Amino acid sequence: MEGEAVSGAQLIAQALKAQNIEYMFGIVGIPVTEIAIAAQAVGIKYVGMRNEQAACYAASAVGYLTGRPGVCLVVSGPGFLHTLGGMANATINCWPLIVIGGSSDRNQETMGAFQEFPQVEAGRLYSKLSVRPSSLEVIPAVIEKAVRTSMYGRPGSCYIDIPGDFVNLQVNKSSVKYMECCLPPPISMAEHSAVSKAASVIVLSKQPLLIIGKGAAYSHAENNIRKLVDLCGLPFLPTPMAKGVVPDNHPNCVAAARSTALQHADVIILLGARLNWILHFGLPPRYQQDVKVIHIDICAEELGNNVRPAATLLGDINAVTEQLLEEFKKRSWKYPSNSEWWRKLRGKIKNNEERSKGLALQKSLPMNYYTVFHHIRELIPKDCILVSEGANTMDIGRTMLPNFYPRQRLDAGTFGTMGVGLGFAIAAAMVARDHTPGRRVVCIEGDSAFGFSGMEVETICSVPPVSLLPNAHYEKIMSAFGGKGYFVKTPEELQNALKASVTDEQTPSLINVMIDPQSERKKQEFPWLTRSNL
Repeated sequence: MEGEAVSGAQLIAQALKAQNIEYMFGIVGIPVTEIAIAAQAVGIKYVGMRNEQAACYAASAVGYLTGRPGVCLVVSGPGFLHTLGGMANATINCWPLIVIGGSSDRNQETMGAFQEFPQVEAGRLYSKLSVRPSSLEVIPAVIEKAVRTSMYGRPGSCYIDIPGDFVNLQVNKSSVKYMECCLPPPISMAEHSAVSKAASVIVLSKQPLLIIGKGAAYSHAENNIRKLVDLCGLPFLPTPMAKGVVPDNHPNCVAAARSTALQHADVIILLGARLNWILHFGLPPRYQQDVKVIHIDICAEELGNNVRPAATLLGDINAVTEQLLEEFKKRSWKYPSNSEWWRKLRGKIKNNEERSKGLALQKSLPMNYYTVFHHIRELIPKDCILVSEGANTMDIGRTMLPNFYPRQRLDAGTFGTMGVGLGFAIAAAMVARDHTPGRRVVCIEGDSAFGFSGMEVETICSVPPVSLLPNAHYEKIMSAFGGKGYFVKTPEELQNALKASVTDEQTPSLINVMIDPQSERKKQEFPWLTRSNL
């Protein structure tokens, strides 16, 4: 490779490919366009989006669904800032994500450069790692570290800042520090004494409850958790995105008696779930004052949050569940299915299901949520990936739409983020197409939630999704809300639309003007000033 040159854009693309990165989402422009082109040249699938925030949500969903981070590629300044919601959402959800942001040229720093902003400093608050490569030669090493950091320990987002002058700068391949693909995350296991202690607490319980979190879904612990539930006869409650780790129609699922299960359990086993707002912090009055909590998590700092645990098991959820399985096989213990606790839970389940069924079968118009979800449930495929967001739409949908397989529900998550839906759906469709062909994605949006990222419907309809639709009828959006829309292709049509719009002082108008795709700015006398004059 002596003497052969490679550009910064090519180095970035090759390094991402070496780390087995499959998907990139973003909005191209100065200075990152060449990076997107180079990524596609090496086989990375690039999806052009309408908003950087939605692109970041999509890339983070890839991380959750595949266990390997998606990449969000954005321009400097405002483009980077629009990703911060997605970066924070990924980090708080514990999903791996890589954001690559262009930034101003190094020789223009502090001069008021185009879209200049302290991006590395800003990124630190929302990520596990925020870094700018010191040279082209170290780009592969920086990317390897970012990918590894995003996946190891508790997953999260990482930010890589690329100065604009790095993109087309070239360097000899012989001087580059190339890196092999990072190893899979190491699998840690709990101490044997902690496993034994946890099993002893469970065996002595009168009203046990297993709570399954999305950390269990991420660790692919479904087979071992299903075996644990069946072996021990434990009632279980999934958190929203853990639905399907054990199928919702399993006889031990007590989701329909959630409040009763939480309030009266004397021992709770947390499998990859956190005692945060979703689980009411583990505190009275939603829980017993003296409830015993067995906390199982990959992050040591999470153990003991809000409630002093009766036992702590630090490690990978799948590995620790297998340890518990082995321990209970030795003890030959099973919680009795005819206990008073089961009688109470089943009674509450029956009562709540009957109430929901009554609402679902109402004939009144407009329809209520339960009626809508009843009909959706009857018609959608059992193995579809469900994306849901909104207030009542998401909350009622969670109770009415069952999940039978793991990692097939995506919603607002731990951060309660609205606007994630269409980005998540695009990512899920990409992953499903490549890994499970034929699997459908169903995205159910509340009207308010849809408004956050509704323009991504254009991304969904684009084939391939790398550019805007040339004849998109944006004027119909204005018409849909009661305004007037005009589709204009000629000077005469433009004049007539403008005259009508100016004359009508009561109705808002949108004039959608078709422009020649080859049309550009007039030739600039000083082309090197083009970017700084934008």
